[in-house]
Amino acid sequence: MAKVVKKIVKLQIEAMKATPAPPIGTALGPTGVNIADFCKQFNDKTKDKAGEIVPVVISVYDDRSFSFIMRTAPASYYLRTYAKIEKGSSKPGSQRVGIISKEDVRKIAEKKMVDLNARSIDQAMNIIAGTARSMGLEVK
Repeated sequence: MAKVVKKIVKLQIEAMKATPAPPIGTALGPTGVNIADFCKQFNDKTKDKAGEIVPVVISVYDDRSFSFIMRTAPASYYLRTYAKIEKGSSKPGSQRVGIISKEDVRKIAEKKMVDLNARSIDQAMNIIAGTARSMGLEVK
């Protein structure tokens, strides 16, 4: 018989840095999940992504067991990394904080393709370029 999903929890955690402390503990505590077990499994699976922010979707079942799916890092994380900036603009329409090349946008789109709602790499590039513009980056 299939397990019944009791709750779905979405978190963004830095790779290899999951601990039972907040925000993970406060998000998973009410569900009855073994938080230390989740942290151990998450840290083991993210060894190759050190330093990245990893979005994770945790499905908690009625018997207090869980499974999780890891997504690719947010587009803003990749854009900040490639543009070598610390944060986006507070006034994206009028203030530019950096420049990113079309080649870098293509690389990011290829990485994010599995999580994007796009059918082609060109559509994915348009999505990433829009995110870059909303962060105050100029796409050249």
